[in-house]
Amino acid sequence: MSSDAFSAPAQRAVLPCPPKLLIAIIAFAAIAPGVLMTAPAIAAQLAAEWRLTPAQIGRLFACELGAMSLATLPAWWWMSRINWRRVAWLAAGVFLLGNLASALVSGFGPLLALRFIASLAGGTLMILCITCAAGVSNASRVYACWVLGQLALGAIGLLALPPLFAQFGLMAVYLLLAALMLCCLPLIAAFPDGYRPAPQTTTSRRPAPVARKLCAVAAVLCFYISLSAVWTFIGNIGAAAGLSAVHGGQVLAIATLFGIAGAGIAALTGDHRQRQRLMVFGYLLLLTSIMLLFATPQLARFAAAAVLFKFTWTFVLPFMLAAVAGLDNNGKLMNGINLVIGGGMAIGPLLAGYLLQFFGGFGALLGGALSCALLSLLLISLASRAPRAPFNKESAT
Repeated sequence: MSSDAFSAPAQRAVLPCPPKLLIAIIAFAAIAPGVLMTAPAIAAQLAAEWRLTPAQIGRLFACELGAMSLATLPAWWWMSRINWRRVAWLAAGVFLLGNLASALVSGFGPLLALRFIASLAGGTLMILCITCAAGVSNASRVYACWVLGQLALGAIGLLALPPLFAQFGLMAVYLLLAALMLCCLPLIAAFPDGYRPAPQTTTSRRPAPVARKLCAVAAVLCFYISLSAVWTFIGNIGAAAGLSAVHGGQVLAIATLFGIAGAGIAALTGDHRQRQRLMVFGYLLLLTSIMLLFATPQLARFAAAAVLFKFTWTFVLPFMLAAVAGLDNNGKLMNGINLVIGGGMAIGPLLAGYLLQFFGGFGALLGGALSCALLSLLLISLASRAPRAPFNKESAT
């Protein structure tokens, strides 16, 4: 590795995040999942323009999500072997060409194949962003900006895409993603070459035990299972309580704005010394928001629950990812987190659907989500607890 490599988080001296690298992390992490962040608008256009069935639309988005998650598997090989900038150039080029080709096809089969290829490249860029954020000081603040960029681009996309679809059709979203990636290509120079273990003299801290790393991975998995299960069916919960589609949509739109605020506040308060307390506080608010959804909430309680849920979701996530990053000594743990996030987002709605079908109400779904969120809090607390200082006979005497 060259001297421009990152030190491993568990062994590094504190490294600042250069402004250009921060911009690169925010930009690429927002563009890579752009289709998923604007899924409602794209799904409606697929049904209207291409006449796709709900099953086909679901398969297309599952393909996008699955490919982004599967990017983790090759990353375990190239992360320590290939210059990260070369990987970024290749992934960005494939993403750009994949989206250009997606704008030109007219069949569902070719589109499915192209979306898999483009999303695999997008997942690779996402892994680079996640891992680079783990290698700098105050990672919680960088992760907050990472989440904020995704939410902002998603909100802008949901507003801008419908009129663009009316003028240009479905190709507008893919051409727009390709154009955004083209504009971001110069930022690839901000990525480091890779990881380089820091000299042992920088700190006496040892790499985290495997048990703590497993707790951290399980915590992220439970967190995403819980939030994806609730958010997927939160509109149904409101409808079951008698809320109109208009009122429900307005509440969820406002909740999305509070989600942006949650990530923004996390970015402003991402001080390392406060991270543990802020994370626990956020988890407690998240548990409260889920409890507010029990027993067919009326409009006021539903609105409070949705706003609090979305706010705490984006507030907790940066602190949790920073806690996981603190256990990573070679970048591979944060690489695996990409797969865990995708797995949790897929398992949550699937499990929630089975609970709804089997029990016939939202109580079991919310109880399961509440249990997963509580388990996530317990696991991340175990994973991020400060290790005991080794006993030293000389200092004792």
